[in-house]
Amino acid sequence: MSNPLHHLSAISLFVEDVAAAKAFYLDVFGVPVLYEDAVSAVMKFDNLIINLLHVGSAPVIISPAVVAPRDAGSRFQISIWVPDVDAVCAQLRQRGVTLLAGPVNRPWNMRTANFVDPAGHSWEVAQQLES
Repeated sequence: MSNPLHHLSAISLFVEDVAAAKAFYLDVFGVPVLYEDAVSAVMKFDNLIINLLHVGSAPVIISPAVVAPRDAGSRFQISIWVPDVDAVCAQLRQRGVTLLAGPVNRPWNMRTANFVDPAGHSWEVAQQLES
């Protein structure tokens, strides 16, 4: 029997402005909205759901932990593997996305670039380089 913990289903990202985050995800990723209400917008990637949840509602799902403020710094990065990082970066720039780093070839045989969404969540696009 397969391990049910090997399947990542959803990530909740805490955002200050749900409408701005939703607009960014629609424009940059072109993913559909599965559900939305006054405090969230749920976006459908291929095999993953991203829940953009207002920071004021986050304590309900993470209590007794606390929500870290945006300026606390990145604590994770979400990566999307693509066939051509440079082409994707050109598309991102056309959509007004500012790249923080890259594209750059990494020692682990990947070409990467990264950017952040309006709430400061770090995203990476990465391409496997030929050995």
